[in-house]
Amino acid sequence: MEKIKFDFNNMFSHSIGKSHGVTDADIKGIQKRVNTAHKHLKTIFSNSQDRINLGLEWVKLPFQSKETIETIQNLGDEISSSCGSVISLGIGGSYLGIKAAQEALSPAYYNEFKSLRNGRPRIYFDGNNLDPDTLSVLLKNLNPRETFVVVISKSGETTETKAAFAVVEAWLRRGVGPTYGRQIVAITDPSSGMLRKRVDQEQSKDPLSFRSLDVLKGVGGRFSELNIGLLHLAMAGIKIQEVLDGAASMAKCCGESNLRKNPAYMYAALQTIMYKKKGKPIAIIMPFSERLKYTADWYVQLLAESLGKKYSRKIIRKDGYEAWIADRSKVVNVGRTPISARGTNDLHSIQQNNIEGENDKTVTFIKVERFKDDITVSGTGDILDGRPYSKLLAIAQEATEWALVRETRPNCTITIPEISPYYWGAILFFFEIATAFEGELLGVNAFDQPGVEGYKNYMYYKLGRGGIPEAISDNIKNNPLIKKNKYILR
Repeated sequence: MEKIKFDFNNMFSHSIGKSHGVTDADIKGIQKRVNTAHKHLKTIFSNSQDRINLGLEWVKLPFQSKETIETIQNLGDEISSSCGSVISLGIGGSYLGIKAAQEALSPAYYNEFKSLRNGRPRIYFDGNNLDPDTLSVLLKNLNPRETFVVVISKSGETTETKAAFAVVEAWLRRGVGPTYGRQIVAITDPSSGMLRKRVDQEQSKDPLSFRSLDVLKGVGGRFSELNIGLLHLAMAGIKIQEVLDGAASMAKCCGESNLRKNPAYMYAALQTIMYKKKGKPIAIIMPFSERLKYTADWYVQLLAESLGKKYSRKIIRKDGYEAWIADRSKVVNVGRTPISARGTNDLHSIQQNNIEGENDKTVTFIKVERFKDDITVSGTGDILDGRPYSKLLAIAQEATEWALVRETRPNCTITIPEISPYYWGAILFFFEIATAFEGELLGVNAFDQPGVEGYKNYMYYKLGRGGIPEAISDNIKNNPLIKKNKYILR
């Protein structure tokens, strides 16, 4: 197999100068922290209970058993052969990775053309917003008797997905009748939560109703694509094992502490130096591929939710195992701000700011060397004539690099030989390891998301949900939004 390449020339001072570029002294200066972080992660990775307790079990996902993969692949094939459409309900990590997989690994316009699907169903996504326009249109135009539903929620309580599932379930019940539950699969916690309870209730009445797959213990949503996303791969006709093989190859590649031999560690170290020493808090991720647009969106969630933290992490021992808590005596408010873009489309928008706006960004390109169905331009009679699209895209990416370097703007390039299940799996795991390692270098917990709970608690309070802790209720009640009419134009 060809290797993925990581070119970081344009992050260094020899390309963009000492003011904005990393130096060898910077690398030497961070090496001690790199060694400490590597040792810490390696210790956690080697202890199954610590991995589960801390939310790092995702590192084992590339190495799932053949029996597990075969079971999921067979279920996906069964669903595909029995329906014309699938509605996938989920939000955050239960949506973005799955959507990214479909856009990257299925043909473009997969849902639009029957010839592209090879007998597989159309796959639609909802439950990731509370906009009624999308779900209502979907249900008005699908036949419930020909539609399968996959609902993905660890607890079953996430508002967006819970609301969508209630609506879709009622639609199925009306259109299919008493056996509608046989057209539902739930991917949820194996032993607890509202959705698991519902699955157990329905299966006690009919074993073929509300079949389920597990969200594995210790696998957080944004790191869960190689767990909760496997059924989707199977339904779309993508070989699960090829994706996992790519991730496993990257896991092996990223097992050393030596920055020069570990691309994910080098990526994290460079970004940390840029952020903390060079004043680059904004992270642009720009694949030069339309099919990788949603992969960039997936990375935005991964980085923002993992590293955007208010408090430093404090490590303690609890019941003989390592535990992480927020150190409320150390307010840090850290985390780079990720922005997704794509070439060449966004060269006509965000690139203007990248070049001439504040020099507070790093740009990460994802470059594809080969495309499955290339097109050659003909009939223009000018410099475009006879040029393959792939060549034009490569020149555009190189030109974008050059323009950034000329303005001392740091950037780096990850090059994959082609967009395939193997290389896509490798790219996902690269970013997961890099993000985990960046969390170690920043000293924060990259596997929780306390900031997300604020809006959830406010919604639960306004909707009258019981069981909200008194301190949270009092905080909301005593700190209402202030809306003065003089600050509202009508």
